[in-house]
Amino acid sequence: MTGIRFLVLGAAAGGGLPQWNCNCSNCAAARDASSGLSPQTQSSLAVSIDGKNWAVFNASPDIRQQIFNSPQLHPQSLRHSPIRSIVITNGDVDHLGGLLTVREKQPFDLFATSAIETVIDANPVFRVLDPDFVKRRTIRIDESFPVLDGLEARIFAVPGKVALYMEEGEPELGLEGEQTIGVEFQFEGRRAYYIPGCATIPGWLADRLRDADLVFFDGTVFTDDEMITAGTGIKTGARMGHMAISGADGSLAILASLNIGRLVYIHINNTNPIWRQGPERKVVEAAGFSVGYDGMEIDLD
Repeated sequence: MTGIRFLVLGAAAGGGLPQWNCNCSNCAAARDASSGLSPQTQSSLAVSIDGKNWAVFNASPDIRQQIFNSPQLHPQSLRHSPIRSIVITNGDVDHLGGLLTVREKQPFDLFATSAIETVIDANPVFRVLDPDFVKRRTIRIDESFPVLDGLEARIFAVPGKVALYMEEGEPELGLEGEQTIGVEFQFEGRRAYYIPGCATIPGWLADRLRDADLVFFDGTVFTDDEMITAGTGIKTGARMGHMAISGADGSLAILASLNIGRLVYIHINNTNPIWRQGPERKVVEAAGFSVGYDGMEIDLD
């Protein structure tokens, strides 16, 4: 292998598909083996340059099942894991919860910003991660760090908000800081990005993504009022810190203008119609973009 390999461990947003307490049309279909809609786990991505050593971005509560579903991540000896590092992009439960699963004294590096480390430190349950095995590495905005031998990544702030459980009153929306980050990979002349949560695409972010070879981008909702219309919630996508795919100011219209080689929507909510064949998915695919799914692999070589 001479390039960089991306493996989607989980393509769904928090709650997964089906969500345990939801019977919307997508969740009902995902429970029906004859529907053609496969269940999807919560947002996570694995990256490798040799197919043997892997970095995982976001520890989903579904990480045990994701590892089970991915032979690339299976142990190769009595006590072993090919996962060399885990990087956390925000403090959401669906990105942190899986750390409690990978607690069995297996060595790996845990990368997070100081803001996210504060969240981890404030919850004593995370002390199950034995510091003799799990090495904490603080990462800083716009600084490179080694996620694997031979592969460095760089994080950058993207517009977002604090995690739901940290909200006090009305949170600041579109906040740019260490609370919500994107990840940039540059390897052998190729450039790729992982941005599972993003509230808007300001001009500086569009410029950064322009001409990229690959972008995994927040596809939580197709329309801003999607959950309200579906009857599954009372918040808009914007209020949750996620921009809609559709509309003149939506991510599809903006990203389609940036000459990106390949764009994949991930972190897709269970209510999002792009999970199934229909006009919304056709719009996405007609623009040359893909709908992510668990087990999707992309090689940049």
